[in-house]
Amino acid sequence: MTKMALGTHPFLLGFEQLERLVERTAKNGNDGYPPYNIEQTCAHSYRITLAVAGFAESDLAITVEDSALVIRGRQSDESDGRIFLHRGIAARQFQRSFVLADGVDVGEAVMENGLLHIDLTRAEPERIVQTINIKKG
Repeated sequence: MTKMALGTHPFLLGFEQLERLVERTAKNGNDGYPPYNIEQTCAHSYRITLAVAGFAESDLAITVEDSALVIRGRQSDESDGRIFLHRGIAARQFQRSFVLADGVDVGEAVMENGLLHIDLTRAEPERIVQTINIKKG
């Protein structure tokens, strides 16, 4: 028996993009930095929280690119001649991406106590019944 890819299954018409989406998500950097939470705040809304201690609002960029929420962080090196005996607080750049489903909108982003909160809302899908007329050929 031949193994079929998800996008080529005969009963899943028009889902080729879903397979590409799964591949793109699997390739996403998974180094664990910065740590994050995803919570469902109500039936149609979510909140992503990233631990970005040491980053200022101006060090962060939030964009939506090709159906993906992309958060980038880059700290400026402001050591100002300081000499560190130990530097355990990470000051590295990062990029974290989250693939968004159709109908998911990015709301506001709020920085609070070293945590970046990004709110997402999902529009409730419309239930449409369509009748197709049959023409004589």
